[in-house]
Amino acid sequence: MFATLSDRLTATFKNLRGKGRLSEADIDATAREIRVALLEADVALPVVKDFIAAVKERARGAEVSEALNPAQQVIKIVNDELVQILGGETRRLRFAKQPPTVIMLAGLQGAGKTTLAGKLALWLKDQGKQPLLVASDLQRPNAVTQLQVVGERAGVPVWAPEPGNGVGDPVGVARSGVEQAKKQLHDVVIVDTAGRLGVDEEMMRQAADIRDAVSPDETLFVVDAMIGQDAVSTANAFVEGVGFDGVVLTKLDGDARGGAALSVASVTGRPVMFASAGEKLSDFDVFHPERMASRILDLGDMLTLIEQAEKAFDASQAEEMARKLQGKGGKDFTFDDFLQQMQAVKKMGSLKSLLGMLPGAGQMREALDSFDERELDRVQAIIHSMTPAERENPKIINGSRRARIAKGSGTQVSDINQLVERFFMARDMMSQAAKGGGMPGMPGGGGMPGAPGAGGLPAPGGKKSKGKQPKQSKKGKRGARSGNPAKRAAQLAAAEDKRNQEPQQGQLPSAFGGDQSGGGDFELPDDVAEFLKKR
Repeated sequence: MFATLSDRLTATFKNLRGKGRLSEADIDATAREIRVALLEADVALPVVKDFIAAVKERARGAEVSEALNPAQQVIKIVNDELVQILGGETRRLRFAKQPPTVIMLAGLQGAGKTTLAGKLALWLKDQGKQPLLVASDLQRPNAVTQLQVVGERAGVPVWAPEPGNGVGDPVGVARSGVEQAKKQLHDVVIVDTAGRLGVDEEMMRQAADIRDAVSPDETLFVVDAMIGQDAVSTANAFVEGVGFDGVVLTKLDGDARGGAALSVASVTGRPVMFASAGEKLSDFDVFHPERMASRILDLGDMLTLIEQAEKAFDASQAEEMARKLQGKGGKDFTFDDFLQQMQAVKKMGSLKSLLGMLPGAGQMREALDSFDERELDRVQAIIHSMTPAERENPKIINGSRRARIAKGSGTQVSDINQLVERFFMARDMMSQAAKGGGMPGMPGGGGMPGAPGAGGLPAPGGKKSKGKQPKQSKKGKRGARSGNPAKRAAQLAAAEDKRNQEPQQGQLPSAFGGDQSGGGDFELPDDVAEFLKKR
């Protein structure tokens, strides 16, 4: 959503690099570019004015003029001020001392309140809570049914005594929902309220009545991050009409400019508490102002990436994989382990969003935008088309086996060739990394093998690496076994006949069907030959 803003700010900071000292003209030019970038991103004008004034004042101060690297100091100042307009610090939910904690959701129709209620319930459930969803949106058609479906997907019960569709008393439903939670020992109640297409008196009166009936511990204003400047005006209307404690941003994965959503916290004085960036119920988390500012400045968000990895990866499985990679040169690491690793990465969410959290991700945005998430499914289909023996020992996957795997997975033999080749390369690199040697040729560490564009295996249909590959020995080619069963049987028979022949004088018999004179298909290493001579 903030790609345009991020690109403009990154380009602005590039002009500062390499300057040992910043003049007044440099500061003014930088402030002007930042102002244009924020206005183009639809950030509210009062917020832009305050932001630019704060940046210019600090940029003219001692922290920049006396710095060894003034450009980096300006970036730090912009980062600090972005954190401030985003809320300053992370705001956590306040739970009631005497359960249940009542959370009321308010906002316009279409902001995503009902889906957000399910996401919040699932998040609380993962935190060890026992939430109850209350269907007080009796105005919108099928709103009650939608909440019941969402609650079932989240594994959270729903209190819905009224059918909705314009029938029932929403205030009475909210009040009875809190009583039901007390009876069934639910420690959190999430009340979903009705919205309208625009701010009107009836909606505000109903929301205020529900607020007075249930006395919520937290009232969250749900705002669609894609609605532009209306986000600010609507937020101000809710502050005056109902009041709220925090903001929840939805649809952060959209392609709108989104700057108005960033203005809500600064204009209303209420912090952004949660953010939703996807359609899945798990695409929801606490909003961290410092992390969002870091993403906007293309500095990455490694803390969120680490937290998601800790949730998706089982500690015992990770230790087992590390043990396999450290021993025997990583040869114990199989396609089954790789498949398990890939499935864990998929649990973390969209691969695009994961790679977008890496520092400098803005420089590869075009590649990320063109990446098809279904490529991982194709890799998974290829591995599922292998036999258990082939997954355990990929070296036995010869030509005929590759043809069968390609047919079973609906791919091409070339895709199988690429996958197997890259698997061995990635396994070797991960083995070196597990031993502390790092991954050669992979700056900044590696990635999960199989993640296209992440330093791992390319997905089927992807391009091979353009890096130089070691040339294959001609002798090795002649000695290789054919994938054709009949031809391979003939080769084995010929090799058996050669082994039965008496070695000529001055030559040592070779276990590979050749001799030590240099005329065979395989030459023994010098140390092995020397050992045999001693015997």
